[in-house]
Amino acid sequence: MNNFRRIEQKYILNEDEYKKLMSRIKSHIKKDIYYESTVCNIYFDNDRNDLIINSIEKPVFKQKVRIRSYKVPKKEDNVFLELKAKTNGIVYKRRTELKLKDFYKYLDTKELPKTNNDQIMKEIDYLFNQYDLKPKLFLAYDRKSFCSKDDETFRITFDENLRSRSTDLILENGDQGTLFTEDKMYIMEIKSLMGMPNWLYSVLSELKIYNQSFSKIGSIYQKFKEEEYV
Repeated sequence: MNNFRRIEQKYILNEDEYKKLMSRIKSHIKKDIYYESTVCNIYFDNDRNDLIINSIEKPVFKQKVRIRSYKVPKKEDNVFLELKAKTNGIVYKRRTELKLKDFYKYLDTKELPKTNNDQIMKEIDYLFNQYDLKPKLFLAYDRKSFCSKDDETFRITFDENLRSRSTDLILENGDQGTLFTEDKMYIMEIKSLMGMPNWLYSVLSELKIYNQSFSKIGSIYQKFKEEEYV
C-alpha cells in the first residue's frame, strides 16, 4: 500500500505494564503477517534541522521524510522512501518502493529513479529540493506487530531497543546505535481507521495507561543536541 490515512496514538510502557497489558488483550489480538522486524530508518533534514524542530514544536501540521527498511538491507534490496505528515491528529503517509542502490544514485545525481509510484517520488523530490534535504539521523528499533482478530486494519505495534546514530548514515551498515535509554521501554502505537475498540479502551483505563505525545526522531534529536552531537 502506497497511501495511508489513520489515527495513531502512542503510549510509553515499562516492562511490568507491557506484561499486564498483553495478558489482558491476548484473546483479542493475533500476530500480524509481519510479526517481527527490525525497523531501520534514515531521516532527512536540512542544515538547520527545520523539519525536526518544527515537529518538536507540535504544530497543527508537520511532516517527515525518511527511508525505511524492515531489516538491514543490501544495496540490491528494496526499501521504502516515505513522506509522513500529521495534521489535526490524523496521520497521512505516502511512500514509494525502490532499490536502495537507486536511491543512492538519486542522492548523487538528483535524477528521479524508477519506483513503484512515480507521483509520490515527484512529491518527495520536491521536498528534497525545497528544503535541501540530506541524511541527518539513523534510527532503529525492534518491532512486534499485532492486529485485532475482528478487524485486521486495527493494528498495535510494540517497539523496543530504540537506538540511533548521527554518523555512518547508511542503511546497509547495520542496525547498531546508541540506546535511547538503558531502562526497558516499549513504545506502543495504536493505528486505526475508526478509533479504539471498547475492549482495549477498558484495559488501558484499568491499568492507568495513558496516551502520550512522543516522537522518536524528536526525542533523539533533543538528546543528541544536549550531548552536542547535532
